[in-house]
Parts: sequence; C-alpha cells; structure tokens
Amino acid sequence: MFTFVAHKKQTMELINDFVLNYDQNKVKALSGRYITNHAILPLLKVLPNAFKYEVIGHSEQNRPIYSVKIGTGKIKILIWSQMHGNESTCTKALFDIFNVLKTTSFDTILRECSLFIIPILNPDGAESYTRKNANQVDINRDAVDLSQSESKVLRAVFDAINPDYGFNMHDQRTLFNVGKNNAPATVSFLSPAQDQALTLTPNRLRAMSVIHQMNLVLQKHIPGQIGRFDDAFNINCVGDNFQAQGTSTILFEAGHFHKDYNREESRKFIAFATLQALLCISANSVNENDYENYLQIPENNTLFFDVLIKNALIRKDNEESVNDIGIIFEEILNNGEILFLPKIKSIGNLSSYFGHKTINADKKLVQEVSGISIEPDTDFCNIVIGNSEISLLLNNNLT
Repeated sequence: MFTFVAHKKQTMELINDFVLNYDQNKVKALSGRYITNHAILPLLKVLPNAFKYEVIGHSEQNRPIYSVKIGTGKIKILIWSQMHGNESTCTKALFDIFNVLKTTSFDTILRECSLFIIPILNPDGAESYTRKNANQVDINRDAVDLSQSESKVLRAVFDAINPDYGFNMHDQRTLFNVGKNNAPATVSFLSPAQDQALTLTPNRLRAMSVIHQMNLVLQKHIPGQIGRFDDAFNINCVGDNFQAQGTSTILFEAGHFHKDYNREESRKFIAFATLQALLCISANSVNENDYENYLQIPENNTLFFDVLIKNALIRKDNEESVNDIGIIFEEILNNGEILFLPKIKSIGNLSSYFGHKTINADKKLVQEVSGISIEPDTDFCNIVIGNSEISLLLNNNLT
C-alpha cells in the first residue's frame, strides 16, 4: 500500500510540474491544423540519441512513414496518430511529450516502458488534409482487409512488438458535446469493445482504468468537458481489432475548446492526459476495478453547431417563417493553410442544440448579402440581420 501511495503522489507531482511548465515544453515549430511529414522531419532529426527514429514503411504515394522508439522497459506501448490525415492535434501533443521525456524527471517511464510511436500514419492524407488515404480508403476501417500500405505498416509493427497497450489518437469534430450539456467534448476516450457482447475482458478493464486516471487529471482543468464514445463493436476498426488481439487499446479524441479552432488548447489537454497514462502504466497503478468510474464518464452527443442563429425570419418564395439556422465550418486546405468556411447545415427548430457562437436574430429578417436563398448546404461568409451585416468567418471573434 505504501508503494502504491508513494507512486501516486510522485505521479501527481510530475503531472503538476508538467502542467505548470507546459509552455516551456510545447514545440513551437508545430502549430495550427496542417501538420505533415515536412513539419515533423526536422524535429525527428534533432531528437537526442535515446530516441531512435526510422522509416518503417511507405504510404500509397510512397511517402515515408516514420516511427520513434524510446525506452527500455518490458511494458510495450504502441502509439499512432494521424491515421486520419486531417486529425493532427495528437501529433502536436506527442512532440510536446518528447520534450519532457528528454528530462530525467520521467526516467521511470523509460525504465519500465518501451514506447513505439508513429507520429503520422497517413502522410498522404496529411499532405492533402483529408481523412482518407490517397486511394480514398479509411485506414480505420481496414483492420481486417489490410488492403492499404498504411494498414499493412501499422499491422506489421503491431505483430512485431505485440504491445501491451495501444494508444489510437484522433481528432473529433466541433459538433460533439458531453451528454446533454452545453459543454464541448474537448477530450474524449474509449476502451473499445472486442466482441459483439461488449465483454469486459482484462485488457479492456486495464484500458478503462487508464482512462479513469486520465479523466481525474483533466477534470481539474476542463471540468465537465471530457466525454466517452459509445462502444459499438466493429472488427474492421483498428482499435476494436487490436483490443480483440489482447492489447489494452485506448481511443484518444481531441475535440473543441472555446474558440480554439486551431486546437492549441486541446493539444495541451491531450499532452496532459497522455503523460498521465504513461505515468500510471509505468507505476503499475492500473486497477481493473476502476471500470465503474470509467462508466461514469458521460457519453458524447452531437448537439453543437459552430454558429447557431436563433429566431431568424427567413423569406423564401414570398413566404416567411421564423426558424433557427445551424452553421458548421468546413475545413479547406488553401496554399498550405486551413480555411474554415461557413456552411448552413440545418434550418428548423434547433432548441435542443447549442452554438459555439450563438446569435439571436430576434425575428429580424436574415439574408445573405448577395441575395442567395437561406437554405441547407449553402455557403455563406456574410449575412445581414435586419440592417446589420455580420461576418461568419473565424477571424471575426471566433478564433
């Protein structure tokens, strides 16, 4: 008992120190949403000798897939990010973690664990800023067929090391909230199922324990903004598949934080959570009885719009109606930058939904400045409410 308490105290001290000094450990060279091989290669080249980076394969368009190995311990942890090329937040967080692993404060992790990290599994998708790979295949639905080069690379690493833990790192869209609450799911987790019966096997329970301990840390910084994904089973999904092989697999999802469309705040919380996971695994503080605490984490829901215009008077075909307008931002790659372009997603009674920005039109006429009809799937940058023109672009108080 004394050893466990001492480990727990030391872990909290290390996490608190990391939180207080996060800005010193943040890799400033990685920022924004567009993260590619070109961005990470210079950073890989200057890692200390203890970090072994190499090319472990190539994508469908022959881009290198890099891995980083650090640590000498018996507990093997496989971590992969940007399986979906446009989901880069966790990649940034991993390089922040590399910075703290350079210090002696975290020797316990490297002594007890061997980390095998793939920062960008889908470099073609990262380059084009798309979810799928160059063949328009979702790598996260290719775990059985292994039809794509990227899938084969990940599976080969998995088979070679037979990891004890797998960290499956993703981004989730801004539409996710926690439960029924007006709180964004800034970070979400899942211990994936490994069979149709959703059996609570020992490896699932270990993953649930790690998630519970990450949740405890995050609740201190973003209370009420941590969600849990539904665990419907799909053997074609990599996480479910690896869980079925006996590896304790954890899904990480970086989500939205207030006005944080570049995911710099979310990145920080992912880094906090990842470090906590590594510390509790290395300290052997995983408790299979934590599953009830894990199940108390509220499930995600999809009740957010990026912009919600309430009580809008809409005129169409000489008829008028008062409705709500739900707008989402589409992410578009343009000359190496990501643009967030507003698109109308839904019109109607949206009283059960929330907006990251909410505008009350107060039953005034809402029009697009050039006269285009207000209807779903229409792109708008500027609207007129009554006599006032309002920009919906992010650089207008939405950044």
